[in-house]
Amino acid sequence: MKKHHLVFAIFALFIGGFFFQGKLSDSSLPFVGKKPLKLYWFIPDGMRSDPEQFNIYKWAEEGKLPNIKKLMDNGSYGFSKPTFPSHTPTNFASLLTGTLPEVHGVSDGPMHTEGRPLDKVAIAGFRSTAKKVDPIWKTLEDQGEKVALISVPGSTPPEINRGVVLRGRWGGWGADFHALNFETKGDLVQRIKQGRGSRLFFFGPQLTNYLDEVIPEGWSNAPESFSQAKEITMTGWGKDIYAYIYDSTDDNKENYDRVAFSTDRQEIFSDLSQGEWGDWKEVTLKWKTQDNVIDVDSDLRATIIKLDDNGFFRIRLFYNNLNEQIAQPSSAADKMTESIGPMMDFVDNFPPQLIYYPEDKQTFVDEAWLTFDWHTNAIGAIRENFNPNIVIHDIYTPNQMLTSRWWMGYLDKNSANYWKVTEEERSLLWDEVFQMYKRLDNMIGKVMETADEDTYIVLSSDHGAVPLDKWVHLNNLFAQKGWLKFTIDQTTGEPIIDWENSTVIYLKMAHVYVNPEGLAGDYKRGSGEEYEQLRQEVTQALNNLRDYNGAKPVTEVINWEDAKEFMQLDPERVGDLVIANKPGYGWNEEMTANRAFFSTPLKTGYKQAIDPEVKGMWTPFIMAGPGIKKSNYLGEEPISHIDQYPTIMTALEKEMPDFVQGKKLEIFE
Repeated sequence: MKKHHLVFAIFALFIGGFFFQGKLSDSSLPFVGKKPLKLYWFIPDGMRSDPEQFNIYKWAEEGKLPNIKKLMDNGSYGFSKPTFPSHTPTNFASLLTGTLPEVHGVSDGPMHTEGRPLDKVAIAGFRSTAKKVDPIWKTLEDQGEKVALISVPGSTPPEINRGVVLRGRWGGWGADFHALNFETKGDLVQRIKQGRGSRLFFFGPQLTNYLDEVIPEGWSNAPESFSQAKEITMTGWGKDIYAYIYDSTDDNKENYDRVAFSTDRQEIFSDLSQGEWGDWKEVTLKWKTQDNVIDVDSDLRATIIKLDDNGFFRIRLFYNNLNEQIAQPSSAADKMTESIGPMMDFVDNFPPQLIYYPEDKQTFVDEAWLTFDWHTNAIGAIRENFNPNIVIHDIYTPNQMLTSRWWMGYLDKNSANYWKVTEEERSLLWDEVFQMYKRLDNMIGKVMETADEDTYIVLSSDHGAVPLDKWVHLNNLFAQKGWLKFTIDQTTGEPIIDWENSTVIYLKMAHVYVNPEGLAGDYKRGSGEEYEQLRQEVTQALNNLRDYNGAKPVTEVINWEDAKEFMQLDPERVGDLVIANKPGYGWNEEMTANRAFFSTPLKTGYKQAIDPEVKGMWTPFIMAGPGIKKSNYLGEEPISHIDQYPTIMTALEKEMPDFVQGKKLEIFE
């Protein structure tokens, strides 16, 4: 339908067409919008949607997701297929540029290139600077739109000047304070078991810290303890928090049950038992920049994950995810905090920390719902405070839930863990996952409430998730072959690689690096007969790898020079070999002392390096707004992620960049 056709517009109004009056109407035909056209693009990370097991459209028809049902009734909808390697940075880049990795250049999260050492990330896929072409927000701003970005991967450092950027994820920009766990040190068995898994992205700051307790000193008005009280000092982001662990029960038994928190041992700001969350406490944190250390005004709150009678503790401090150093304009942080409170962006971390103890699950669930509360409230607050024409909004919590320990392996029928729970237990697990999808539905409802008649609403996601049954330790395989040399630090469990005497290594998420002359120093592509022979031997070893049951984890092994043709990847930013894994298996970069090829993971969901044709990797696509066909089911065959961008740009009547590879969907009246 041409939106300037006045006759049709009058007809649509006459019969009560599709329009917004503060919220999305339930029925009827499209309304011809008034300029300027607007967009709210909601892209929850890891929102699996497929026609078989996670069919959100069926759930909506059953009444479980009423707001998504309303969006379906007033728009076009179906499934969308990600691009390889099927995870966040690559697919956000594809969605937001309308191109494949061969064009936008984000072939992975951590990327390595010639001329840079392999022990460091050369190009971080979550940084805005990783993309070789402009994202939609920059193009729209250049065409006169005011854009707001909420927690969008690849949006920082900011690429827009007049709009609003709130946090962005892992872009290496601003003072980004991640939640931290603190746990009894004990004999360090748990610390060694975690290895590099206790660090952000395996090489960043510690996410779980192991501490010894001491006898408290200098406390004023400390709570009475009927066993010898214990004290720990939790240092996070340059700020010390003192925890007073005590026994409040006068029963002649040692049963520690409460923890008091203070910044100075004088004033207690929270006093909690296991499972309780404290209120927010204003603090000043420190952030190291390239040149100095700066003070940053922030907030934190505490929760007790686990507290045993003998005093074993596992405590979590959650820090406000938004501050003036990670918002543009900087004043946006205070405005949003004043409107809806400190930001709780997403649950847990990467790699996950809330997977090690049964008590972690409840903390995960509580934290997940708190993050949904903040993001739901942000929908109205971003409009009230900044009134943007374009909003692109992400929440990472769905990914965290579907790739955590507690759900996917027991819900997906393809999982080896499926029958390890009873049907009654599975029903309860589904209820928890439905609660997550219900909260996504509530966010859609909030978007509809704040939209006007000229607003397009789009729901999509970057990737789904499938079961993870086995880790595949490729670097242990390469060590067994004599290609990789390493030792294990006996204190931390972290590997120490002998780069000079190593010739083959696997690095996240889908890359094997090969050089018969060694991997030390600046990486350089190998060449010649010796290189080709070694690369062929590695390929054969990967293809010959079998699990104990005879299953083959590897589905594809592609030479770097063929990566563009067969995987649509940027050949400058891939390993010497690019590998894809069978669902149920996941490549694991970590090396272990026992050098086993396979291990059983704690987490039961996964998405990296899996063929996008696997239905569990698919995501939703729904678009409603002026001129979009209503109740238009696109069928069970998925569209391509890259087709969403040109469809949205067409709807907004914007000029399309020449680099766009996607094609406009035929969803217009």
